[in-house]
Amino acid sequence: MFFPPSMLSSLLLLTLVLLHPAASFPFSRQLFKRAVAGPEMNSANFPDPSIIKVNSTWYAFATTSGKVHIQVATSPDFNTWTLKSGYDALPNLPSWVDQSSPNTWAPDVNQLDDGSFVMYYTASTANDSAMHCTAAATASSVEGPYKPMGDEPWECSKPMGGAIDPSGFRDNDGTRYVVFKIDGNSIGHGGDCNNGIAPIMPTPIMLQQVQSDGVTKVGPAFTILTNEPVDGPLVEAPSLIRSSGGNYTLFYSSNCFTTAAYDVAYATATNIKGPYTRAGSLFTTDTGMDSPGSADIDADGTHLVLHANAGTGRALYTATINISENKVTA
Repeated sequence: MFFPPSMLSSLLLLTLVLLHPAASFPFSRQLFKRAVAGPEMNSANFPDPSIIKVNSTWYAFATTSGKVHIQVATSPDFNTWTLKSGYDALPNLPSWVDQSSPNTWAPDVNQLDDGSFVMYYTASTANDSAMHCTAAATASSVEGPYKPMGDEPWECSKPMGGAIDPSGFRDNDGTRYVVFKIDGNSIGHGGDCNNGIAPIMPTPIMLQQVQSDGVTKVGPAFTILTNEPVDGPLVEAPSLIRSSGGNYTLFYSSNCFTTAAYDVAYATATNIKGPYTRAGSLFTTDTGMDSPGSADIDADGTHLVLHANAGTGRALYTATINISENKVTA
């Protein structure tokens, strides 16, 4: 029997689908499914995750849940994750924190050159529970428990609305920085994330150089990105990495986390202080997750964690990405 070439192509495609029912087209969608995994840990609530690999074990840290201030999960292979249920990496809080409702958010753990660990985190202030500041805590082991450093916050920026989402970065030459968000939407005028009604308050992402201890500030902080109309009410959740080619990639989230527009976006620069050029969104609700955001990239520039709505909260998702100069793919 003779089949014209067009019919042969159609038959071949149909055969592939029948033999591989899990396949979906276009192929880019299938590649995305291989690159991203989750929700992990049976959709446990694990918001604002950060990641670090120590020896052969992966560690993820997350925002408060229940009576635990800072959650911890581990994985031997970046695929199978175990929540350390009931364990608190930051059991004791400094006196400036609202002890009844501390709202300990967005932890980020970094290993210092001496082998010890520093955790950056966000918490509500005792004087005003609606105001958040950033702080640091240290430990000799990656899981902690971490001990707060001093009785004062690391950064507050109270006149501008507070400070949240601190994340550490070590450059190739050993210089350390912390990126964080000015929480301008906390003093906004209503709407999505309290900043959807004009006048829109600025929510800049700041870059602060620090000494080798990861905490002592060196000079002033610089704005490296701020919210524009395309971002909705805000930009937040910064995480910084330098590619093998020398360019800097700043991951961040835009829009409000309570909406389907929340995303993981990124911007690139040739100098750590910028200017940073927006390159678009890496993960959105359209890529198969519900309001994905708050990503953190490992120092290897390949392994990334984020959260998305699942179950009764925001669950852990993982991704393997590729950074090629100004382009990030999953």
